[in-house]
Amino acid sequence: MHMNPFPAIFAILHIVTHVHATHPAGRYPTRTIAGVSVIDTPLVRAAHDLARDHGDVHIYRHVMRSWLFGAIMIGRNETLSKTIDLEVHAVSVLLHDLGWDRTSNSPFVSPDRRFEVDGAIAARSFIRNHRDGARWEERRVQLVWDAIALHTEPRIAWFKEPDVAAVQKGVGMDFEGPGFGVTSEEYNAVVGEFPKQGFRNSLNQTMIWLCQTKPRSTYDNFIQPWGDRYVQGYRADGNEQVFDTIFLNLP
Repeated sequence: MHMNPFPAIFAILHIVTHVHATHPAGRYPTRTIAGVSVIDTPLVRAAHDLARDHGDVHIYRHVMRSWLFGAIMIGRNETLSKTIDLEVHAVSVLLHDLGWDRTSNSPFVSPDRRFEVDGAIAARSFIRNHRDGARWEERRVQLVWDAIALHTEPRIAWFKEPDVAAVQKGVGMDFEGPGFGVTSEEYNAVVGEFPKQGFRNSLNQTMIWLCQTKPRSTYDNFIQPWGDRYVQGYRADGNEQVFDTIFLNLP
C-alpha cells in the first residue's frame, strides 16, 4: 500500500508560534521548524502549501532545507537581519522550484522557458492573487521574481540585492554543504529533520525530464550535461547554436 510521506514530515516540524518580531517589512509572527525560527505569515503558509503540493517529497524537503539554511544564515548576520525582507526570502525559497512540477498539465511549466523563469512567473502570479500579496509593493514582487530566476546563477545573484543573494546561498548550501555562518551542527540538524535520501534520484529524473521536454531551455546552462549523458538524440552542440546566433548578423 502506498503511504503518503507528508503526514510524517509534518509530525517532525515541531511548530511553535511565537510573539511578533521586527524586520524590514514590519512585524511578523514566527514559528520554529527543526530548531530554526522562521517567519510565519498567511502568505508564507500558503507558499509552503503550494510548494508541498507541486513537488515530490524529495523536492519538498530540498525546498525546506534551503529555506532553513538561509534563515540560519540571515539570523547569524546582523547586517542581513536588518536588511533582508524575511517574507520575500521565505516566499522566494519556498517557490523557487515550481518549474520542476512534473504533474500532468502543470499550471506552472511552459513548453519553452527555463525552469527558473517558469518558477519566477508562477511565484509572481501567486503573490498577486493572494489576499495579502495583492497589497505588496511592486519592488517586493520583483525581488521574488529576481531571486527565483537567478537562484542557479551565483555569479549574478550574489551581486544583486541581499534578498536575491540570500536565496541563492541558501539553495546552494543544500548542494555544497554548510557555509555563510551555518555550522555543521546546525546543517546536520536540518538534514536530520528533512533527509536528503532520494533527492539525488529525484534531481536526476527532473533534469532528464527538462532535457527531454524542452531541450532548448537547457543548452546554455548547468542542465546540459544531463541531456548529453542520458537523453538520446539530445543536441550536445546546443551552446554552439547560441554562439552561432550571436554572430549570425554581424559583419
